[in-house]
Order: sequence, then structure tokens, then C-alpha cells
Amino acid sequence: MSTKSPRKIIILNGHPAPSSLSKSLCDAYRTAAEAQGHEVRYHDLSQMQFDMDYGQTGYKNPKPLEPDLARFLDDLEWSEHVVMATPMWWGAVPAKLKGVFDRALLPGRTFDTRNINFLGLPAPMLTGKTARVLLTSDTPAIWLRLIYGNAIKRFISSQVLGFVGIKPTRFTSFAPATDAAPAKVESWLRQVAGLGAKAA
Repeated sequence: MSTKSPRKIIILNGHPAPSSLSKSLCDAYRTAAEAQGHEVRYHDLSQMQFDMDYGQTGYKNPKPLEPDLARFLDDLEWSEHVVMATPMWWGAVPAKLKGVFDRALLPGRTFDTRNINFLGLPAPMLTGKTARVLLTSDTPAIWLRLIYGNAIKRFISSQVLGFVGIKPTRFTSFAPATDAAPAKVESWLRQVAGLGAKAA
């Protein structure tokens, strides 16, 4: 049992396939976190059923949230620490994961459009939470930084999680992920289990 107070953790496996490295990383984190007494609520993108298209209704008349999205948003509000695993596809996240952001991160629940700062930005409503993103790619981290300016990391940390108040967001990168040797994958899983044990 951890000597630290247990944390409320939501884990989102953001890979749309039922079997993936992202899922294995989430499983390793979850097992280690629960073993240390942390409370974990797990969501698997491949099992979530919802319409990814926000549509033309606008924020004034949004589509009702499907049960999987409603549960995700409830657990996001409940959590103290957000863990998300995602592959990098075409420089960004999978379309279905983007659909979760589009549909579930709603005004009145995650940001307040009635409370605008001097820059014109709405007040975030999910403050007091931290995040860890487990990012898999075939592009080494150094190339993500030097060639692409860490665009995917800035998108996730600032334009999504940070926008609704979840920060800081820390990243752990795993690359090259495709056809990684079993020994390398095992070392990654041990690394993530270490993070899970600390709820970091």
C-alpha cells in the first residue's frame, strides 16, 4: 500500500483498436495503481459507442450524450488525475479520440462561456486535476520536437486538457512503436507500471 493518499484516477485508452500497445500500457498503469490503493475508472475507446460528429447544432442545442460519453464525462469530473494513452496518427490523435473531445468537453461542464477572461477565453471548470499522456509513435521524441515543434503535445496539453483546466500535462513517449522488440515493450510496461504505482 502506498504511503501517499489514494488518488482518483481516470484512464482512457485512446486507441480505437481492441488490441494495441496503448491498451497494454493502460493495463500496466491500472494494475500498478490499483495495487497501491488508488481508485481507477477505466474507459476503452474501442468499446465506446457514440456519434463522433458534433454536427451543426452548436453549443446551444447539443446532441444528447450517449451513455458511454456521459459516463466518461462523469468520471472525468470525479477524477484527480487523468491518464490517456494515444498513438500519433498523421501528426495528431485518432479521429475517434478527437470525437470524444468534440462531444464530451462541453460548456457548462468543462468550461464556462459566461465567465470570460481578458483574452476572451472561457474559464476552465476542471481545475485541480493533473494529467499523464502515454504517447506512442514511430517518430522519435527528438524528431517530434525538432521537426514538428511538439505540435501534438501542445495540442493535447494546451488546446484540449489545459483549455478545460487540467494541468500540468506530462508526457511519456514510446518510439518507434511499430514492430518494437518484445524486450523493449516489456521495459516500457515496467516504466509505466512505475508511474502507475506513484499515480504520476
